[in-house]
Order: sequence, then structure tokens, then C-alpha cells
Amino acid sequence: MGKEVFPGRYTIGQQDDIVVFIIGMRVNKWWAIHKWLPVFIAMPPMIKELYVNKDLGCLSIENFFSLRTTMMIQYWRSEKDLLAYARGQKHLKAWNDFNKKVGNNDAVGIYHETYTVKKGQFESIYGNMPKFGLSKALGHQPIRTSTNTASKRLSGQKSEPSNF
Repeated sequence: MGKEVFPGRYTIGQQDDIVVFIIGMRVNKWWAIHKWLPVFIAMPPMIKELYVNKDLGCLSIENFFSLRTTMMIQYWRSEKDLLAYARGQKHLKAWNDFNKKVGNNDAVGIYHETYTVKKGQFESIYGNMPKFGLSKALGHQPIRTSTNTASKRLSGQKSEPSNF
């Protein structure tokens, strides 16, 4: 069973500021499974917590996997919410466990990047897609005359009412 595909072109309405958080790991030494597997399995309980407790401020999550690297893009309501979660019990336990088990061992790497994007400084378009990324986090609306180019979407113009 797949996700519902929305035929046509869609965008998101300009909302408030948003925080984009990218986090992941890289397996540097496949044979050192005892080093990278604990890092890999530490994430699912935190993700479950974020899905179950929407009040924590995580709006949506996308996951990507390649041969050595995992990447997760998270969309957060605010920097304050993200930082509060980082100081929370589940995350701190996972971080402490990582430092005890892996530390500076080069068998596994981790990374994260945080971007606070101000209202009017982002735009999006989705053509024949299920809800994905920001549209999954914030909802989407059909492209209209006032939102049919990237420059119009970036200007933050309000969409005119739908005629259909």
C-alpha cells in the first residue's frame, strides 16, 4: 500500500519560520558491527517518541539510506523545541551511550546540521507527489497564478481563493 499521490502541482503556504534538522550516521568499518549497530538502533525509540508526542515540536521526518550512510531530515516548529528535545532524557541517554561505546573510534561517524529558515526565505513545489518534506510537515495547496513561479512563492504572496 503506497502513499496517496496528488496529481498536479502543489506548494506550501508561507507559514512561520521553520527549523530543518539533518541527522545521520556513516558506517566507516562494516566489520565493526558491534560499534555501529548500537548507533543505528538508538534512533528508532527517539523517532517513535517524536511521532507519538507531536507537542514536542517535530512536524515531520523523512529518511534516506545509502550503502554506508543514513540521513534523516526533520522539520521542527522552532529552534526552541529542537534544543529542548536535545536536552531531553531519551536523547541525552542515546548521546551518553554513544560516547561510552563509540567515542572517538573511527568505525562509525555521526553528523547533524541545523538550519533556521525565516518565513519568506523558502519555497517549494511538488508535482504528482505524495505529501513529502515540507508539504508533509505543513500541508500543501494547489499552485495558483500567484504561486506559479519560485520567485512568487519566495515573495510570500498569499494565494488567491480557489475557483474549483
